Amino acid sequence: MVETVLEKRVDRLEQALMELAYQSRKTEIELDRLSKEMRDFKDEMKIFKNEMKVFKDEMNRQWGNLANRLGTITEDIVAPGIPSAIKRTFDLELEDLSIRRRKRKKERSREYDVIAATKNHVFVVDVKSSYRPEFLEIFKESLEDFFSFFPEYEGKKLVGVISSFNLAEDVVNLATKYSYLALSMSGDYLTFLNDDKVKI
Repeated sequence: MVETVLEKRVDRLEQALMELAYQSRKTEIELDRLSKEMRDFKDEMKIFKNEMKVFKDEMNRQWGNLANRLGTITEDIVAPGIPSAIKRTFDLELEDLSIRRRKRKKERSREYDVIAATKNHVFVVDVKSSYRPEFLEIFKESLEDFFSFFPEYEGKKLVGVISSFNLAEDVVNLATKYSYLALSMSGDYLTFLNDDKVKI
């Protein structure tokens, strides 16, 4: 009888060990599966991140192209209206009109969106699709050596002009403070907004 009880206990112990071995193996298989899934997930995330970087780079490139194109569209719209705006406002005839003038001098270069010259004046126009106050300081610096890059206009009075489809009041006020004209779209196509305050 003692042997029977002992045999039963040994059987139960063997069965428990077998169950433990089975569960252990099952856990090991599950861990392997999870580990493989994690590796696959990490690989997929790496591929996804690379694809997103390529997508982001492409979007940045396209936005840059669009911004540049929008800038040139603005110049192309503004430039043709400048002669009539100058004539209407100041009764001056243009002798020369050029768009996107660029010159290099040694290691430096300057580019101006529009240069419009009359007999005694040279209007240098800075065109932006959206003009922000900080652009005025950059424009001011670019005008300081205008004649050294374009000596052919030497002797004419330099008139700085900022232009955009729509100029905010604070930008116009700052332009006036710098004694620059502000040119914007209006019912007359292009209108100087501060010619009563900035005398040329």
